[in-house]
Amino acid sequence: MLENAHRAKAAGREVVIGYVEPHARPETQALVAELELLPTKEFDYRGVKVREFDIDGALARHPDLMLVDELAHTNAEGARHTKRWQDVVELLAAGIKVWTTLNVQHIESLNDVVGQVTGIVVRETIPDSTFETADELELVDLPPEELLSRLSTAERMTT
Repeated sequence: MLENAHRAKAAGREVVIGYVEPHARPETQALVAELELLPTKEFDYRGVKVREFDIDGALARHPDLMLVDELAHTNAEGARHTKRWQDVVELLAAGIKVWTTLNVQHIESLNDVVGQVTGIVVRETIPDSTFETADELELVDLPPEELLSRLSTAERMTT
């Protein structure tokens, strides 16, 4: 998504990052550093400050193209929407084009199949209807070992 965003910016599009989770990957951090990044909004979650996508800031900024990472994410209590995909639906309704990321296990109708194959149940999903509204999809394949490692890490983080 970030590499495509750089190409879009070079072609003259107004590209703004609404939210990105770099996962401490240096190559991701380098790509983020070269694009406009909106400030996040802080929420108190069980005594811990967590940063979330700022939907109001994004709507006020109103770029041509907004990048919003991790579509299936559950927002912190106190955010306007329970799920990040609901934030994206609001951006789209406001006329902002959105590029986002999603892992196949987060698509509601595929969740059971992925769980059977991997043995890992993913709790954060998006409705198929939201997935089906996409104008364009880009599939990025990972080696099975890396996918299982990411799924295992995600499972540990949600339990």
